[in-house]
Amino acid sequence: MLELNNLTKNYGSLVAVNQLSLKISAELFVFLGPNGAGKTTTIKMIAGLLKPTSGQVTVHQYDLWKEPNLAKREIGLVLDTPFLYEKLTAREFLHFLADIYKIERPVARKRIQQLFELFELENKADELIESYSFGMKRKCALCAALIHDPKVLLLDEPTSGLDPKSIRNIKQVLLELVKRGVTIFMSTHILEIAENMGDRLGIINKGELIACGTMAELRKKSHENKQSLEDIFLELTGGSEVADVLKYLEN
Repeated sequence: MLELNNLTKNYGSLVAVNQLSLKISAELFVFLGPNGAGKTTTIKMIAGLLKPTSGQVTVHQYDLWKEPNLAKREIGLVLDTPFLYEKLTAREFLHFLADIYKIERPVARKRIQQLFELFELENKADELIESYSFGMKRKCALCAALIHDPKVLLLDEPTSGLDPKSIRNIKQVLLELVKRGVTIFMSTHILEIAENMGDRLGIINKGELIACGTMAELRKKSHENKQSLEDIFLELTGGSEVADVLKYLEN
């Protein structure tokens, strides 16, 4: 459903993402890495918002740069700071998007109502988005990403700013989408969510994919026989530096 082939992005001499290759099917793939590792850059390239220096993105058999309209119709996207038309109500906003995707009105009305119920926005659906809390805006952005029934869902820190109940709700929604055959590519800093939800995990550091696999496979790759994702992540991305800091503080 989603294939990255030697995806690379340079900013002058800075290599933000270096020859990233992945094949992701109908699964929940969690993308991890320290700040500045290249996670958001990768997501923006997959979504077609950022042109790679080299490499290829294939979405549902469509080459993103050769057949952009067909490829992007298969993608739903929620960035860390989602863009919303805040002078519209949530209902107006979703109908606007449904019209862009040429979804028939009866189908759109039904789907919008289902999304509002799913994310518990039905009581606020006819209020201006600008009056929403940050968490409500993120829920609205998720509704917008799902309005056209995408085959690939790209999520950059989807649980950021949400309360525990909303996080649990979103986790359940994402797992159900995977059961329905949706490919989910999600970045997060919350390692507990990644460990509990991810079918596979990829760890990127300084633009390089340094590990990829299931939790069982990542444990086997640990040179120090680490068991938790947190310990494995620190070992691969800077555990020695953390240990040095702790040693210094103990003195």
